[in-house]
Amino acid sequence: MQIHLLDISSCDGKTIQESVVPELEKIDFQMGSFPVLAKEPVELTITNTGDKVLELTGTGKITVGIPCDRCLETVAVEIPLEFKKKLDMKLSDEERVNDLDESSYLTGMNLDVDRLVYLEVLICWPLKVLCKEDCKGICSRCGKNLNEGPCGCKEEPKDPRMAAISDIFSKFKEV
Repeated sequence: MQIHLLDISSCDGKTIQESVVPELEKIDFQMGSFPVLAKEPVELTITNTGDKVLELTGTGKITVGIPCDRCLETVAVEIPLEFKKKLDMKLSDEERVNDLDESSYLTGMNLDVDRLVYLEVLICWPLKVLCKEDCKGICSRCGKNLNEGPCGCKEEPKDPRMAAISDIFSKFKEV
């Protein structure tokens, strides 16, 4: 959704509030494509602080389906959105690029809310996602999800130097 900012940028001290539901259906970037499972409206407040400088604040939530890092089951991850930005409306698009201002969500006098939300989701993307704390992952031989039960593959130590320690641990499992 686009919000036109011409009216607010011309009146010092003016404030507008918008409640916008993002239209994002998936999040695509280098790590893959992830479906948006749920989205709450993003509450935006835009205030003209004077001299054509706008202060943009917003809050919201979006839920994305991300695979567990161990077993690859899809996990619904809630990503809270909370941002505060200053937008200098005196700058042209070319000047913003030259100043290395990466506000690609602002084009001329239009604010692209979906692009803003997308960039905030990327900033808040979790480093590690687990379906549960004690996720057992998948078998390295057959690929079975070990959270559903043992697979029956014989577990052999990967390093022969670890064989003695592996024997000790297997004795404790039997007790």
